Amino acid sequence: MAKRKTPWVSVRRATTEDCEQVARLCAQLWPEASAEEHLGELLPKVKGTSTRQLPVAVFVAEREHADTQSPDDALIGFVEVGLRSHADGCDESQTVGFLEGWFIHKNWRRIGVGRMLVEAAEEWASGQGCKEIASDTWIDNKTSQRAHEAMGYQVVDRCVNYRKKL
Repeated sequence: MAKRKTPWVSVRRATTEDCEQVARLCAQLWPEASAEEHLGELLPKVKGTSTRQLPVAVFVAEREHADTQSPDDALIGFVEVGLRSHADGCDESQTVGFLEGWFIHKNWRRIGVGRMLVEAAEEWASGQGCKEIASDTWIDNKTSQRAHEAMGYQVVDRCVNYRKKL
């Protein structure tokens, strides 16, 4: 994958050195787990030692010239993309790329950083032989829905999940 770049931000594949910062971003996206818990899941994915049956990749958005600022917050976003055997609304006869998680720090939204990350994920999935890529978001997350739709993603289903303790 070619490195995507603007005068302010570049997107590249995550390295193990990025994992602590990415784990902190993960904790903002998925606050039910701590950054330490996210780090434990993230490291094998980045190292290529994940026990997942299908491949996964993590891409990061990095502020340009971050070394002159605070290097501990140089990463401003990430996307995790993986392959799945199927996804709602996609052709069931082939694997599909799936945006497992996508987050941009609030101060860096609405300037194209998210699009750069998703384009890197789409390019990776295409390189894995995928003809489609899918994603999901919470039904009440209107911001995420608008972002997906602005990049050409189409709603294929709406679902309310239930559970009952026995």
